[in-house]
Amino acid sequence: MSGLHFVIQVVLFSIVIFFLSGRLIGSQVNLLRRILSVVLSVALTTFVFWYTYVRGTDYWTGDMVQNVINVATLLWVGSMLLISMLFYLLFELFDPIAIDENGVRIKGRKSLIMRVIQQWRRQKRLRQVVQIAVTNGITRTVKYARNRDNDRELAIALRDTLEQCGGIFIKFGQVLSTRKELFSPVFIDELEKLQQNVKPLTEEQVNAVLQANLAQPMEEVFSYFSQEPIAAASIGQVHKAVLRATNEQVAVKLLRPDVKEIMRDDLSILVEFAQWVSSKSMWAENLGFRDLAIGFASSLMEEIDFQIEARNTQQVANVLRGSEYKVYIPKIYTQYSNSNILVMEYIDGKSVAQADTLYEHFQIDRHLLAKNLFHSFLEQALVSGIFHADPHPGNIYITSRTGMLTMLDFGAVGRLAEKQQDGLKQFLIGIALNDASVVYEGITELVDNAMEVNEEEVEQAIGQVLLKISYAENVQTDELIYSIFSIVREFGLHFYPSVSTALRALVTLDGTLSIIDPKFAIFQEAREFSSHYIEASMKRPFKEPLATKNRLEEELALILPMVRKIPRRMNRMFKKMESGKIILHHDVFSDKHNAMFVTQLFSRFVLLFVGITFGIISVALLAISQFMHTAYAIYLNTIAYVGLFLCAILLVRLSIQAIRDMKRT
Repeated sequence: MSGLHFVIQVVLFSIVIFFLSGRLIGSQVNLLRRILSVVLSVALTTFVFWYTYVRGTDYWTGDMVQNVINVATLLWVGSMLLISMLFYLLFELFDPIAIDENGVRIKGRKSLIMRVIQQWRRQKRLRQVVQIAVTNGITRTVKYARNRDNDRELAIALRDTLEQCGGIFIKFGQVLSTRKELFSPVFIDELEKLQQNVKPLTEEQVNAVLQANLAQPMEEVFSYFSQEPIAAASIGQVHKAVLRATNEQVAVKLLRPDVKEIMRDDLSILVEFAQWVSSKSMWAENLGFRDLAIGFASSLMEEIDFQIEARNTQQVANVLRGSEYKVYIPKIYTQYSNSNILVMEYIDGKSVAQADTLYEHFQIDRHLLAKNLFHSFLEQALVSGIFHADPHPGNIYITSRTGMLTMLDFGAVGRLAEKQQDGLKQFLIGIALNDASVVYEGITELVDNAMEVNEEEVEQAIGQVLLKISYAENVQTDELIYSIFSIVREFGLHFYPSVSTALRALVTLDGTLSIIDPKFAIFQEAREFSSHYIEASMKRPFKEPLATKNRLEEELALILPMVRKIPRRMNRMFKKMESGKIILHHDVFSDKHNAMFVTQLFSRFVLLFVGITFGIISVALLAISQFMHTAYAIYLNTIAYVGLFLCAILLVRLSIQAIRDMKRT
């Protein structure tokens, strides 16, 4: 029984410290981390306390109550509490887990050990990527920011870096090669050389994916399934099959089983790499290189969920159902599809880039075909707001049986709000009219910080670009939009991400249209589409009187209650004007989020002020006690140490809260 009461003390103190530290740290305390911090704190302080005070004394056999109220014991307990909070602060600092806007930790994360292992792997991979970049001369982007004669040198360095990093980095480079509105032709030429050799899935892997994702055995779903893929890519591959129930030919798209694991490892590293490049170069920072990586990661995460692609396909099909521009969209068999497998109608045809025999067979007018495709795209983007975001030739087909224009692969779909639709219309029409003011008005609807620039200077810069294409027979769309993007970046403006997607799709579509009809002028056609759309909108009330009547009734039902209140409100306003009681007033605290932000900021400032005050007073008391030679010096020292203890507690708590604020998503 010699040390039993000491062990009991340790256990009791540990329980007390567990509850006290949790209360002092604040809300949303992680239980495992809290226990670990208390255990480490108790172990460390108990060893120090035993080694410096208990060892060689009668503490083991003394009265337990007297021991508890002993000054050394109180110092031991206080140290336990403070050090447990410091350990928790350390865990919070190095914990990569994010918390939401309410301060609640995001669930479903891995254990601490697995996160440490993953973090080590990520850092190792990131060091490898940075080493490859430095070896290839990516750091010369700093030099590039001062000297634009080094385009080719930097483009080669960027291509080599992405190619040697492999995997997601190569696909990122391939996506960048389509951003002709952002990169100069030198970069596009180099990035287009990136090739990713993807081995097709083995027969065993294909069968495993089918077995895991089909509700029935493969033999009961398909009467025929070709193990030889039609196409294989880094995300998935496509097989031809026949449904047993309906005898319809289908294309079965399978997600590669290792894709999600690869993305988990490399996407965050890609973003960190982009951040590193941006920190080294003003060129990359102004280009928004990190935002490009984030946008790529976001779109790629959607592409690996085939349920999103199925929904996108159905949405665009619904948009085009009543359209006068005939474009066929393949049917999706949702009963057989999920996030890892997509079963769709098989399209027997050829890409518009390889359909010369079909053009001749069906006597297709290439100009009318290109016009139909372009007007369909504009209807998707500028009327419905949902559009195919990757209309390259491989996704635009001519069917072998009917010669029908068909769109494939809706893994990437863009969405434009009504305001952005209007802005893009003005942008395109302004270019067609060669009017810088109209182009500028369109741009103001497409960027998020239009009020921060001088309107006349931007219009002047746009006018200079438009003068370069005046009276020219063939306008290179990619060069023109690249020039507009350069002006936007130069003035510190930023297109909305959805707008950047639309303009990228427009440049991609222009390349497809030039393959179909080399003389196709998209800006003039955009002007014609706008005129036709306005004319059709004016005629619609006469063609569809019943639908117009119902729409007017709905609008009037919404407006009439407000109209009835106008006379009374105007009367009140005039009375207040006569009496001089009208006061313009804006209350910052009327918004709940503003009020909460100011309240939290003020409360933390108060805690910080109190903590610092405790610290200053305590240090002053310690200094004063050094000059006192009476018993009162002991009391001053005690008060001073208590004050320092409270100061440390408050500062640790504020530090934990600050770290949580930085990790809010």
